[in-house]
Amino acid sequence: MFFDEITVHLKAGKGGDGCMSFRREKYIPKGGPNGGDGGRGGDITLICDHNVGDLTKYHFKNHYEAKNGEPGRGNQQYGHYGASIELPLPPGTIVYDVNTGRQVAELLEDGQTLTLLKGGKGGLGNMHFRSSTNQAP
Repeated sequence: MFFDEITVHLKAGKGGDGCMSFRREKYIPKGGPNGGDGGRGGDITLICDHNVGDLTKYHFKNHYEAKNGEPGRGNQQYGHYGASIELPLPPGTIVYDVNTGRQVAELLEDGQTLTLLKGGKGGLGNMHFRSSTNQAP
């Protein structure tokens, strides 16, 4: 079989949650906030590759979802970024948005990349919300 027109469902990863944590150590009775930020969600990237001949691979597996970012942790530890997905496509591929019918891009040159969907931004930990008047948000 040869497929030259397909519909693929894509979803970028969500950003991880920020952490609400407070510093608790011996001899430090009023430790301030130390919650880390959440990680970014994964992106969906299209890559033009001359070694790909047709779109058969995407006919049988047509749902792709990038990984979500991990939540932040205490002690100002940031969450890991979500894994991105790279989809190789043959040269001459034209990408359309199904909802609007508009042409999004055309991949012509080998190695050309297009980040179609960007992952979500990670949430902020509570250490970002402290101020001179509110030391323990």
